[in-house]
Amino acid sequence: MLQDKILNDYKEALKSKDAVKVSTLSFLRAALQNMAIEKKNDKLEDTDVITIIKKQIKQRQDSIEQFKKGNRQELADKEIKEAEILKAYLPEELSAEEVKKIIEEAIKTTAASGPKDMGKVMKEVMARTAGRADGKLVSGLIKERLTGPAS
Repeated sequence: MLQDKILNDYKEALKSKDAVKVSTLSFLRAALQNMAIEKKNDKLEDTDVITIIKKQIKQRQDSIEQFKKGNRQELADKEIKEAEILKAYLPEELSAEEVKKIIEEAIKTTAASGPKDMGKVMKEVMARTAGRADGKLVSGLIKERLTGPAS
């Protein structure tokens, strides 16, 4: 499981004295622990772990933007390193073409006919991609497909 891999990597980072990795994985482990307590469960599903990792990456990206605006490149660089460490735990992203195929299948499955059906299609596509596609990309492609000339 992903949670076990994170724990093992954390232990390895401690042994090798990799300070950035230790602090990054420590924050991640704390977030995982909080969700486990919230769900009243010792072990989290990989989908939950991926959700938390994506949330942490988003926080890092927001921080990077803020640090760059404030001319604090050294802090932005630290956040970039942390985001890279976290991205290593995510499954490989689907290409835009693969996402488009899944969208087409979802439109057929849900019998979507226009923009009003976007929610149904979005739910179906996100279930099929299971954390391997960016929500903004999926949303944009669905919107384009349901409002564009192809429909």
